[in-house]
Amino acid sequence: MSSTYQQLSMSLEKLKLIQMKEHLEEVSNFVSQNKLSFSDGLLKLCTYEIDYKSETAAKSMIKAAAFPFVKTIEDYDFEFQPCVEKQDILEIATLRFMENAENIVFLGSSGVGKTHLATAIGIVAASKRYSTYFIKCNNLLQRLKKAKIENRLDSVLKYINRYKLLIIDELGYLPIDKEDSNLFFQLIDMRYEKKSTILTTNINFNDWDNIFYDAVVANAILDRILHHSKVITINGRSYRVKDYIKPSE
Repeated sequence: MSSTYQQLSMSLEKLKLIQMKEHLEEVSNFVSQNKLSFSDGLLKLCTYEIDYKSETAAKSMIKAAAFPFVKTIEDYDFEFQPCVEKQDILEIATLRFMENAENIVFLGSSGVGKTHLATAIGIVAASKRYSTYFIKCNNLLQRLKKAKIENRLDSVLKYINRYKLLIIDELGYLPIDKEDSNLFFQLIDMRYEKKSTILTTNINFNDWDNIFYDAVVANAILDRILHHSKVITINGRSYRVKDYIKPSE
């Protein structure tokens, strides 16, 4: 092994171009055997490094998003929930809605797969290195309320708002008081027409007055969420009990 090769290998290691170092001999032999140019070899080495770092970055973004589980669109049982059009979900997965700062709302009763689909879309976004964050609605409100008590509300709102995609899960599962309603409105208002939000809820829009303490605030929240949005309504049965339901004869 030549001293030049050894020096190059050591230099790549010092530069932390580990994939280029690991594939150096392989690419060197490939270039020599196929009589390729220096540029061809360098490009192949760079591709190894870029692919590895892109994959690592995607995994890091997915981990940082705090998803409750890792599930994909392909994991979703569209046959069990025929009211959900797979093509609609695949269209959402193109992330064009994020380019237009639009929202997605998954509406349906408990257990129909709202969180699964919201998470699957979020994983697509995170894997493409869009800053993404998943949080239960009640946990979000508790975090905002705590920040307000500690005089940190503005900074926490700005911190949460920085995410290109925010997924708020289980809106309406627990009661929301007047203070919570106002805090939630502030966050939604900050993101309105600037960032995308995915919400899952089991409450029909006509009943949102019953979720939030103030009907005026409820309407203002609903207006900002639905103005630029796609609503996926799931009327099917719960996944959690499907294995216990005997098929009809």
